[in-house]
Amino acid sequence: MIDYLYGTLDSKSTDGITIDINGIGYKISVPISTFLKLPETRNSVKIYIVESTAGMYGGVISLYGFLTIEEREMYLLIKSEVYGTGTKKAMEYIDKISKSFADFKTAIISKNSSTLNEIFGFTKKTADKLITALKDKISTINVLSKEEKQTVAKTIKNTMVSEAIAGLITLGYKMQQARVAVINVYEHNENITLEDLIRKSLRYL
Repeated sequence: MIDYLYGTLDSKSTDGITIDINGIGYKISVPISTFLKLPETRNSVKIYIVESTAGMYGGVISLYGFLTIEEREMYLLIKSEVYGTGTKKAMEYIDKISKSFADFKTAIISKNSSTLNEIFGFTKKTADKLITALKDKISTINVLSKEEKQTVAKTIKNTMVSEAIAGLITLGYKMQQARVAVINVYEHNENITLEDLIRKSLRYL
């Protein structure tokens, strides 16, 4: 089972994306909300994967991708718990829910169909359907508020930038040189790994 794919974003469109990993292109279907957050092509990207098999003896494997674990978990929960919801419909739901996973979770737990209608655009019938299906299940999904996400992102950035700068200094570069290179590279590649951050910073230098 594939947990995630990390590689170069070779192409992207609303119909799907292709990630190049060591010369092999993986075609992945993504919701529009994920597509809109993707970096430009030729940049590194990490996509969390859901595999789906179809055809006789499961001969056809399709990949569905998400930028965060919470998106994937919410997709899987909706697809498994909401009656009559297939892959396409679950993707459409994720597009709407991506406005705020934390607010969606709160609305489901509090059985607030008005919020689901006014903020997320679900009809009353669909809102009631989602509440009934998810109210006892959604607590298992860990989601962060916008403020909490910003705090986590800031912590990750500070840690990764500091480690990359230290790595370049170890290689003989001066603090100011390393700092400028790392920050410039990171600002254009926020989903980058530490290894790639150091490597691209070396190219910048």
